[in-house]
Amino acid sequence: MSELELIERAQQGDKAAYTELIHIHHRTVEKFAFQCGVRVHDIPDVTQEVFVKLYRFLHQFQRDRFTTWLYKITLNTARDFYRKETKEKEKGQKFNVEIKGNYTTKSAEDRVLVFEEDRELHNAIQSLDEKYRHPIIMFYFHELSYEQIAEVLNAPLSTIKIRLMRAKALLKSALQLNGGVKHGR
Repeated sequence: MSELELIERAQQGDKAAYTELIHIHHRTVEKFAFQCGVRVHDIPDVTQEVFVKLYRFLHQFQRDRFTTWLYKITLNTARDFYRKETKEKEKGQKFNVEIKGNYTTKSAEDRVLVFEEDRELHNAIQSLDEKYRHPIIMFYFHELSYEQIAEVLNAPLSTIKIRLMRAKALLKSALQLNGGVKHGR
């Protein structure tokens, strides 16, 4: 069954078709969320929220490219997740926000970032402002076209091209500063 058929069946309430869509796109959502800066231990929560939103809004999907729409949902969910978390922390524990924000699960991170070069690249990408980080992730790691990135980010095509060019330069500088330029990178 094609993806479009699965979507149409899921829109009509077929839970098996929706489950199959989750199965097909689960890893992509997790990977994109991580690349957008979602902490490793928060990825399951963000991924679950993405698929809850997908289920709630699937009836609005209009034969566009499904993965582009899914990237939009994932990006917005990741942003919302940390906005909500930040507000909750500010209310209850202002002096602990920084400590909790720096908490990472090293063992899980080590499983995701197998090689030191991957860690250096990931850290360099995470250091970019999100207006540069998101386009570079979508272009290089998810192979979206400039047009698709512009659609996901709701930005003009010319802006995306400029941001990608700037992001490449910033990444190159960050990797050179950290000694991450190896093997001809």
